[in-house]
Amino acid sequence: MWSWFGGQAAQKRKEAPKNAILTLRGQLEMLQKREKHLETQMAEHDAVARKFISTNKNAAKAALRRKKLHEKNHESTQAQIAQLEQQIYSIEAANINQETLNAMKEAGTAMAQIHGKLTIDKVDETMDKLRDQHQLSQEIANAITNNPIGEQPDEDELEAELEGLEQEAIDVRMLKTGTVPVADQINRLPAAANGEIKGKVRQTEEEDEEAELEKLRAEMAMG
Repeated sequence: MWSWFGGQAAQKRKEAPKNAILTLRGQLEMLQKREKHLETQMAEHDAVARKFISTNKNAAKAALRRKKLHEKNHESTQAQIAQLEQQIYSIEAANINQETLNAMKEAGTAMAQIHGKLTIDKVDETMDKLRDQHQLSQEIANAITNNPIGEQPDEDELEAELEGLEQEAIDVRMLKTGTVPVADQINRLPAAANGEIKGKVRQTEEEDEEAELEKLRAEMAMG
């Protein structure tokens, strides 16, 4: 029940400026109508005075007297209009200031709720942790990139195995073409002849193997 009355009172305080402005504007509208009516009356009495200025001075003087009376009322009405306009302006400005202040208070409360127990030291601590994790991530990525999995084979072993494969390919080509290796031809010669040409045959054999090897390399490169 107390909260209901408290809320009702707050609502009334909030609506008070609006109600005051509405009342002032109503009164201002009435005074503005009176102002126009007095201006009309002054114009009419001025016209009567001008009309009888030469023919009936008493009528002209009476018209001027009524005109002067309306002028005083007109001045009073204008003063009231100015005061009402000033009051309306002041209330509107005060209401705007109050609403702005309330909005700023709500903003401050919202920011306090958002920040909670957050402090500059905690923010710095969090940023330091983020920087450390980022640096660790970079180090892990570098370690993975610079250290491939598995032991890398020795280059000399690769070259020896490659030469073996090339020799096997040469032997297969010789078998398919029916070419007899030079070493077999040397074994079939007589012993004397074999001894005399052994050096030359070995040289010829090496030259033939080298030629076949180069030919095979060229074919493999073209393929």
